[in-house]
Parts: sequence; structure tokens; C-alpha cells
Amino acid sequence: MFLFVIPFLMITMMFATYMGTMHSPHPRDLPVAVIGNGAEAESIKDALSGDAVEARSVPTREAAVDLLRDQEIVAALQPPANSGEPAAILTASAAGASQAATARQLLTPVAVAANWTVVSDEVAPLPDGDQAGISVMFAAMGMMLAGYVPLSIMLQNSPQLLRLRRFLPVMLGWAVATSTIIWLIQGPIVGAIDGHYLVYLGVGLLATSAVGLAQLLFSKILGPLAVLLGMLLWVSFGMPSSNLAMSIHTMPEFFQFLHGVLPLPAAGEALRAALYFDGRGVGAHLAVLGVWIAASIVLILLRERSASGKTAPGAPPLDAELPALAGGPIRSKRFRYATLVAFPLSILVVVVGLMSFAMHKPTPHDIPVVVIGTGAEQTAAGLNAQMDKILDVKVADSVDQAVEDIRAQEIVAAFELPTSAQGPATLYSSSAAGSSQQMMVQAIFGQIAAAQQMQLQTDDVTPLHDSDTMGSNSMYVGMSWIMSGFLLLAVLRGGAPHLRRFRQFLPHLAGWAIGMSVWLWFLFDVLIGAVSAPVGQLIGFGAITIFSVSLATAVFTRLFGIAAIVPVMVVLMMAGVPASGGGLSLYMVPEFFRSLHDVLPLAAAVDIARSLVYFDGVGTGQNLATLGIWAAAGVVLNVLVDQYLERREQAQEGRAEIAEQDQELAARV
Repeated sequence: MFLFVIPFLMITMMFATYMGTMHSPHPRDLPVAVIGNGAEAESIKDALSGDAVEARSVPTREAAVDLLRDQEIVAALQPPANSGEPAAILTASAAGASQAATARQLLTPVAVAANWTVVSDEVAPLPDGDQAGISVMFAAMGMMLAGYVPLSIMLQNSPQLLRLRRFLPVMLGWAVATSTIIWLIQGPIVGAIDGHYLVYLGVGLLATSAVGLAQLLFSKILGPLAVLLGMLLWVSFGMPSSNLAMSIHTMPEFFQFLHGVLPLPAAGEALRAALYFDGRGVGAHLAVLGVWIAASIVLILLRERSASGKTAPGAPPLDAELPALAGGPIRSKRFRYATLVAFPLSILVVVVGLMSFAMHKPTPHDIPVVVIGTGAEQTAAGLNAQMDKILDVKVADSVDQAVEDIRAQEIVAAFELPTSAQGPATLYSSSAAGSSQQMMVQAIFGQIAAAQQMQLQTDDVTPLHDSDTMGSNSMYVGMSWIMSGFLLLAVLRGGAPHLRRFRQFLPHLAGWAIGMSVWLWFLFDVLIGAVSAPVGQLIGFGAITIFSVSLATAVFTRLFGIAAIVPVMVVLMMAGVPASGGGLSLYMVPEFFRSLHDVLPLAAAVDIARSLVYFDGVGTGQNLATLGIWAAAGVVLNVLVDQYLERREQAQEGRAEIAEQDQELAARV
């Protein structure tokens, strides 16, 4: 029973935190500035101030730019100097694309209410290679992984390295190597950054060492359970408090406090300051990492003064013959050291490499839209010619048919031409089908309408719920199902290797799938209030997803042990994120991932969750078929694995019997 507690807590910690903080973020004391000293600037400042915005006035544009580059404010509003001139909203997208967009949404209505036209003034834009602004996030995540993943392996396969005098030089070399690899991935290979190797090396050395030393301290106190505390601090609490995915000014106060404390925010903000803001403020973030290093070293030394502190609870004897990974065969020390490097390094490369490649430069392509109205065929032909490879434009007979196709997620948007000479055009889309793709088509057709000097009104045919303002809930639901499926098999392979036959662990997988699906529904719906869908359907589809994934994972963990978790994670989770359309639209990621959408279980799980919440279950049959194929393949392959393992055991018994007979014969001779 204890074996089920570990994956249960891991999944609960991660998704309770992510869903709880990110399902409906809203501004809290967002720091902005109003440029000017007169009564007008003061009245605007007073009008802005409230729970969402903390406004201040600054005398000049230069002062506002300095505050933006110091990241003390997220935006500034500059009223028109003269009648007829536009107002300007100054932002720094390099400090966070989402918070810059949030600030514009808050400041634009103030300008519009004053009858001002508005222009955007970007003082710190994101580079072309990192248009999504996610490179520093994945780099910092990689540094966290490099710091804490090796400790859980080291605890079991190389306990002699847990002494500080041995651990410290190993950690320093590892930090240099992994920081270099992260830079190679994001720089020369992916092209998200240009240069800055020494920045990555310096920040990576401090961040990886801080996390690694802290994780060593936790291991000396908690033993194998240290992985839970590490995951809580470095991942579950680290991401919402990082200011890397979402603005810290939209997070609860507890996470705003953690922003100045935890290593993930410190590493990410240090990289951001060095890459995009000429190093302004980098010292404070590096100091946080330095405090973690110093405090961990002191506490480890104190712990090692006792006999029990020289190793860790649950660690095997130093002279024992050990497996390279839990549940595996006995291996040599050299093999164990190689595994200690290869296993966490492969996870790091997969997370940083695959995510950076897929999401660093979202580019719209082949967006399916329709045109409606008089002259639709001519307009469609013109758009296809002008926006080749960006839009895939067809003609629809009616608005009703187009709206139905949008809700079936067969098209992204419908553009209805004006019905009169001075009338507006209308763009129909659905934020529930993907907020990123809705913003994308609104931006594209906004430019098209402006070029044609026509007004454009928008119609959200299926809007997001108030409890899902970012449209990310379905992705978290799907990810929690997938992670529940494969994480259990990693624990069973390491902690219950005696469960070797398919019929032995099949009831465990079925019970786990049903239990976790019920718990995740209760967590997301009842406790957090983020997901509202038919209860029976959500639990049923969740159990099917978890069970299907666990069956497929079992094939590989039974054959290759815990090492199989890396390729399983690549296929089921990492490739599934960009292929799912749960974060970025499928029409903004590389074509390779779009081709995987109808194949991978995470994409099916996300589509199911989204359809149950917003589209009355339309399309879930195809997703269920995808999961059924994975489940059926898992059953067949597990039966074949049973036969293979039985033959291998018989062969091993035969060889052992022959060896015993040879020994008896040699003794008689």
C-alpha cells in the first residue's frame, strides 16, 4: 500500500498547485506607472489604483523606461502630449509576455475612455529566436532537474558519494556539464538564444549546486522520501512562484513571497536579467542561490558530525553489491556511475530540448478558416494567395454551419464579410477551443480588416468559463491522467519487482486507475472548483486513460526496468504537450507535432477533457478509440512479455542446473 502513496502524493502536489494557482489567474497589485506630473496624470493614477493595479506617477518617459528595465513596473501609460496625438502604452515583453499582455488589457480601456487612440511602445522586446519568451523558463527548469534528480539515484546505487567531501566536487563538475548542455540546446541547436554561454554557465553552476546541495541535505534527513520534498519545493511551488510562465502579480500572495526565496525563480530571473536587461538586478537573484548553497553546506556539515549523518536513512551499506536502478540486476560500480550520469541527463535533454524546440518560436501555419457572405469566394482566393502557408481558407454557406464547425473544432474561425457598405465584418471563433489560437486569428484578421478599412467585431461562440480564464484546465486534467498512468509503473518496478506476471499486477492497475480518476475529479471539481463536467463521464474517461497508459508503460518497464521511464515520458508526456493543443495551438507548433495529435494519448486526454467541459462530449469517440488502441496494444504486448520472461527464466534455470552438475562432476574428479 505504501508504494501507491508516493505517486499519489507526487501527482497531487503537482496538479493541486498548478490547477489551484493557474486555472483563473487575475492581477493583484500589478505595478504600473502613469507618465506626467499634472492633474490629468494624477486622475488617471487614481482611477487605475485598486486591487488589480498599483499605480504610480513618474515625471518623464525616460523614468518609466528605467523602471521597466529594472522590472519595478510592468507597464506605463503615456497620455498624449497634444490633442490628436495617440497615447502610448510602454511594456517590456522580455520581462514576461503574459504580464505585458495583461497590463495592456488593463491600461487600454483607460485610454479608450478618454477618447485616445493607443499605440504600443515595446522597450524590451523578446528576440526573434524566443518569441514566446519561454527559453529562460525551460533553462531554469533544466537546472532544477540537474540538481535534484541525481540524488534519488545516488541514494540507491552510489551511497558512498553522499559524503559532502565527495559530493561537492562531483556536483560542481556535473553543474558545469549540464549548464553547458542546456546552453548548447537552446543556443546552437535550437537557436532560441545567441551567445551568453558564460551567463548560462555561471547561473547554472549556482542554481544546480544550490538545488543539489539542498537535496543532499533533505536526503540525509528523509532518505528516499526526500524526493517528495524536493518535488514540492523545486517543481510544484517553484513554477507558480517563478514569474516565468505567468506573471507573479497574478499569483496568490504566498507564491509572491516564494518568488524571492526559491531557486527556480532566482535562476530564471537571473537568466532573464542577464539576457534581456543588461544584468540589472541580477545580483539579488544570485544572492538567493548563494544563500541556499551556504546554508545547505553548513547544515550538511552539522548533520555529518553524527554517525548517522554520514550516509542517509534507507541507503544501502557502502560495501553492498547494488543495482544501477531500483529493481534492476546487480551491476558493477562503473556501470552504476554511468547510469547515475545517463539517466538524469537524458531527462534533462528531453525536457529542455523537446520543449524548447517545440515552443520557442510559435509560428502560425495552415490555420483552417472559412469566409462567409457575398464575395466570399473571391476573398478566400485572395487570402490564400496573400497568406499562403499561414491560412487555409475555404468558403462556408452560412454562419450557422460555420459556428457548428468551430464548435466541432474542424475550423478555427469564420470571417463574415460586411452585409452593407458601411457595416462591420464579424470574426467568429472559440476561446474554449484554444485561447492562443483565438488571439492568433483575431490578430491576423484585425490586420486584414484594417488594411481594407473595415470595422471588425468579434464573436466568441464558446467562451471560456470564469474558472478557466487561461484555457489551460483541460491540459492539466489530461497531464494528470497520463502522469498517473506511467508514474505508478516506475514505483512498482523499483519497489515491487516480485510483481512480474501480467495477471499479478493487472488488478493493481485497474484499481489505481479508478481510484486516481475519482480523486482527481474530486480535487479539480469539488476542492478547487476549476473543472465542471459530467461527473460519471469525467471519472470514466479518466480511468480509461490512466489504465491505457499504465498498460503501455508496463510493457517497457517489465522489459527494461526503470530506465524505460525516459522513452515512455518522451512519448506519453513531453511530445504530447505540443501535440495536444492544450497550451499552444496545433497551428503554431512544428508540423511534426501536429501529425502526432491523433496518435498520442495525452492529445486524446486533453481533447476529452475540453470536450466534456465545453462541447457536450463531441468528438470523444475518436479520442476513446485512440486510447483503446493503446490499451489493446498494451494487453497483447504484456502477454507476449509474459511468455518471453518465462522462457528467459527457464533458460536461466537450465544454465544454473548445468553449472551445478559441472561443479559436482569436477568435485568427484
